[in-house]
Amino acid sequence: MLGDEFSDRIKITINKTGETIELDQKRVHIREKPDGLMALSYVAPVFEAMDLEEFFNDVLSSEELSMDIGDTGDRPVRFKGIIDGKGKNFPNNFEHKIILLKEPKLDSRVRTQKTGFSIFKTKEELSE
Repeated sequence: MLGDEFSDRIKITINKTGETIELDQKRVHIREKPDGLMALSYVAPVFEAMDLEEFFNDVLSSEELSMDIGDTGDRPVRFKGIIDGKGKNFPNNFEHKIILLKEPKLDSRVRTQKTGFSIFKTKEELSE
């Protein structure tokens, strides 16, 4: 555990069915683009990667999900797909999967990046 307030898990929930899967944060690397597209790079033992593929097997592209990182609260996302990762040499019993998610559009605010954190400002605030 990361402390009393936070967990070391990422929980993804299919809103339509209520099914959830939990991922160990130590095995996940999240990259986010300014347009809200997120790539969750997940390296795990083969049996966990199979569970992940099975969980997303019947999920449609753009289906609404909820993602809770470390018990900080659910944030809405849309499923975009799951692909096989490439690159680094992992042990034979590990697989690399990349889960693609997209945040829904957020009113008229614009995402800006400051020292590692995303913050939101209106277009008027940006022009100042």
